Amino acid sequence: MLTSKQRAYLRALANSIDTVVMVGKGDLDEQVFKTADEAITARELIKGKVLEASSLSSREAADQIALSIDADVVQVIGSKFVLYRKNKKDPKIKLPR
Repeated sequence: MLTSKQRAYLRALANSIDTVVMVGKGDLDEQVFKTADEAITARELIKGKVLEASSLSSREAADQIALSIDADVVQVIGSKFVLYRKNKKDPKIKLPR
């Protein structure tokens, strides 16, 4: 579980990263979960977007993906969301206490 200070830190880092996960009219399938898992393993912090064609809201998609890949939802704004999961072997982001 992230503290508010850690969330704020991660939100600031997320401003400069590109969107790597797109949820479209196919909604959430195995490919979306696989892409999110691979990206978050490599980067620890990923940004996703829910396209208008999707039947899911950004919050629903973020929560389902986070649950599936064991990540934390950092923020959801509009159609975009940010997820974080610490890489146990090679951590890249040092969170404030």
